[in-house]
Amino acid sequence: MKTIGMIGGISWKSTATYYRVMNEAAQKRLGGLHAVRCVLWSFDFAEIEERQHRGAWTELTAMMVSAARRLEGAGADFLIICANTMHRMAEEVEAEIGIPLLHIADATAGAIRNAGLRRVGLLGTRFTMEEAFYRARLERLHGLEVLIPGETDRQTVDEVIYRELCAGRVTTQARERYGAVIRRLI
Repeated sequence: MKTIGMIGGISWKSTATYYRVMNEAAQKRLGGLHAVRCVLWSFDFAEIEERQHRGAWTELTAMMVSAARRLEGAGADFLIICANTMHRMAEEVEAEIGIPLLHIADATAGAIRNAGLRRVGLLGTRFTMEEAFYRARLERLHGLEVLIPGETDRQTVDEVIYRELCAGRVTTQARERYGAVIRRLI
């Protein structure tokens, strides 16, 4: 069994979901008491979020590269980043390590194709929706058509992510706001 290097804490709620889903898949595939073998680097998300919002992407890249190197040194066979937005520096991270980085957009594209879809809506942080690092990968490498919400809806989605999802809660109002964004995107 290979060892997964996980860069997490971006937010811890997201990391917990990655960990749970991977272990559920391992148990389903292998049966019994099997679980994934992994090493985890977990950031304090407050430090990440602050740098994101002041545009300190060079600092964030250095932090991500450092975490990736630590995971590689701890025996990881490959690396995952447990958050969409931090894939903004995935290419830089991968260039600095000697193990593969599994890009979330590639896994997402596989699921989209398996569902028989070619046009999809992208919801995420403003960085994920507005910058090219994620959307362009889906379009360029996987031939998908990717739609993003309008400006006001992007702001709504971003606010819900940072104010609620990252804190581990989702209010009824947030669900309704998201539903309205999705309906408009359709």
